[in-house]
Amino acid sequence: MNIAALLRSAALVTAVALVPATTATMAQVDGRAGPEFAKLFAVFQRIQASYVEPVENEKLIRGAIDGMLSALDPHSAYLDGNDLQRLETMIDGKYSGLGLSVVMQDGAVKVVSPFRGSPAEEAGIKAGDFITHLDGQLIVDTKLDDAVARMRGPKGTSIRLTIFRQGRSEPLELDVTRGVITLEPVTSELVSGGIGVISVNEFSANVGANVFAAWQDLKKKAPGGQLAGLVLDLRNNPGGSLDESVALSDLFLTEGRIVSQRGRARGETMLYDAETVYRGDMAAGVPMIVLINAGSASASEIVAGALQDHRRALIMGERSFGKGSVQSLLPLGKDAALKLTTARYYTPSGKSVQEGGIRPDIIVPQISDPDYAVRQKYQTRESDLRGHLINELGIKDEEMEADKLADPRFQLTSAQLEAQGIKDFQLNYALDTLRRTTKATVALRPAPSRESARQAKP
Repeated sequence: MNIAALLRSAALVTAVALVPATTATMAQVDGRAGPEFAKLFAVFQRIQASYVEPVENEKLIRGAIDGMLSALDPHSAYLDGNDLQRLETMIDGKYSGLGLSVVMQDGAVKVVSPFRGSPAEEAGIKAGDFITHLDGQLIVDTKLDDAVARMRGPKGTSIRLTIFRQGRSEPLELDVTRGVITLEPVTSELVSGGIGVISVNEFSANVGANVFAAWQDLKKKAPGGQLAGLVLDLRNNPGGSLDESVALSDLFLTEGRIVSQRGRARGETMLYDAETVYRGDMAAGVPMIVLINAGSASASEIVAGALQDHRRALIMGERSFGKGSVQSLLPLGKDAALKLTTARYYTPSGKSVQEGGIRPDIIVPQISDPDYAVRQKYQTRESDLRGHLINELGIKDEEMEADKLADPRFQLTSAQLEAQGIKDFQLNYALDTLRRTTKATVALRPAPSRESARQAKP
């Protein structure tokens, strides 16, 4: 594994939405930590001398490292071997398996999201599902790497997954046939009314360029070469490259701050402004809606926050995941690295999305999902993860979930929507909004003045 190649790449994407930084400063070890290291070494010696069975030194050292990092936050980790191999696989963008983004939560393998069009999605696996057995064998408290390795395999082979879905009394048994998973970060389509839909599934390398190419292709297909509106779909996008989130935002912004990151170490405080990657607004004059949900994390939240603060787009859907931290990849020799939380990021208005996430301008529930009510009840966000960083503003849950009154617009059942041919209510609602929208109305709001934008920058 070539660590240098990974550091040069902007495609480090993980299930917990890694946003890599290219600079980091190693802090000096506090001399007062000496007695604490003595305790650690004393425990190591006692285990080696007195444990009931011989223990490899490597196992104890790795356990100590993992313990240190788990005491920090859910996103810091030591990477070697299979961990780095998984990053390389994500960079290559192609592998054979089920097409799942997963994370370990309290000893269980939890689905962050199935990739669009993957065997896992076609089999009915959903975000928030817990995988408890593979081919009938319990995998609770198994290492994540081992579980992932077992789910991968040659194309055409099958594996049985036992799924626990919160709100259901019985587990689900699903047979999934493995396929070649080609990670397609950007997809697009032109729908009726001359509206373009661009879906960004992850922030891997060249996402900004790919979205620009998708926009150009949509314009060629549109009547008269002009689009009446644009939906940028960031739902279930767990994040990825910070640089690519800046590039994507810059496609639509002409001035002002996009995002800032602030860290403790020298070099970890950085500012990112518009007009540094792309010039002008590629969709100038076109009403725009950004769709987000609880699976939209990190880099997705950077884009949504920037376009919302600059009033370039209407944000629609559900409150995002709330991951407002930056992870740096710090090499430890040739075959290992430390993924360490080194900074927090802030939207142009100076808001941290940590815990609170991005709140949509218009909240639209995904009522076309038959399990929506149950999934909302047990939905997991950053604030639910053990050891998560605390928002400096001390946001309270009731402030994040303020309006619980029944909305008459969202009373149809999934069966009623299906009978009307609506499989994706949130997208359908966004498209209907754009079809009713003109340049003078809500989906294209004027940007704040230069003076107010200046005051809002951190």
